[in-house]
Amino acid sequence: MKTIIDENLKYKIALTLISGVGNVIARNLVSYCGSVEGVFKESKKRLEKIPEVGPVTAEAIVKHRDFERAEKECLFIEKYKITPLFYLDKNYPSRLKNCSDAPVMLYYKGTADLNAQRIVAMVGSRSATEYGKSVTENLIADLKNIKVIIVSGLAYGIDICAHKAALKNEMETIGVLAHGLDRVYPGLHKSIAEKMIGHGGLLTEYLTETNPDKENFPQRNRIVAGISDAVIIIEAAKKGGALITAEIANNYNRDVFAVPGKLNDIYSEGCNHLIKINKAALIESSKDIEYIMGWEEKQIKKVKSSQRNLFVELNPEEKSLVDLINQNGSMDIDTICSNITMPVSKVSATLLNLEFKGMLKSLPGKVYELI
Repeated sequence: MKTIIDENLKYKIALTLISGVGNVIARNLVSYCGSVEGVFKESKKRLEKIPEVGPVTAEAIVKHRDFERAEKECLFIEKYKITPLFYLDKNYPSRLKNCSDAPVMLYYKGTADLNAQRIVAMVGSRSATEYGKSVTENLIADLKNIKVIIVSGLAYGIDICAHKAALKNEMETIGVLAHGLDRVYPGLHKSIAEKMIGHGGLLTEYLTETNPDKENFPQRNRIVAGISDAVIIIEAAKKGGALITAEIANNYNRDVFAVPGKLNDIYSEGCNHLIKINKAALIESSKDIEYIMGWEEKQIKKVKSSQRNLFVELNPEEKSLVDLINQNGSMDIDTICSNITMPVSKVSATLLNLEFKGMLKSLPGKVYELI
């Protein structure tokens, strides 16, 4: 019996296959055309008027009528029970959605919630030392109690150590791949990847038959940073993927942590440098992460107030948050973070202070509104 192709999914995948259409232009196209299917039915003249499209890209869209590759991917998704995630879908990672260069399409096989309350990326050198591995294992073991999902890139060194430690401690862990879900790279990590599917998952923006080419890894790193609340660098030389991830995380206003090392250790040069230039907070244990992120177990005292105290003194950060929530009504923390230039940990701490001051209250789902 012939498999019925999901037409809507076919158009979503086809959108990513058009020459000259990247993630930003794809969003513009869908926004102006009203739907993904509408992009392929629009006239060349009207397409040219869409921001950043131009005549060459418009021509490529109009001429794109070969949907065979997209249909092939649809069949793979159906056969292997892959979850396709379009950027407008409810289950698309909300943290990543707020990043300007986020992928239009993601492909996911796993059980972990990509919008879980606490997600931490842990990355580092592929030539991890025993010290680096030990720190990774200890940090993850200590983070178990606060129900953190561990994200990494399934690479040699710190990455695979993080995934293994998470599985050992019965924690969910997600591997972000630089290729399609039809393979695992490196091949030595296939058995670990298979375990992760049932205790976390595998995530990628790439179609099947995509090779793990060198240029894919920096692209992969933006997803590692984007879906996480914080990025922890365990070991890193002066240059490498871990530092790229740290830089992306800083640009996304994510909290970045680094484990310090010996001054003459080449695998700690990157971490020490990040700390020195204030692009990463120095951590010695999981308690440092919990404190900075505001994840410590605290009983928040309920403040009873019939009306908002108009005479409470607010610092600039508190005032900016109050003004933002006042303009928009109730807001969830991810939306707040996407509309303000402030690290997640700073936002969390400031919201907590405002609760203490009786200015706002928290609702289920990490939603906040003024009192």
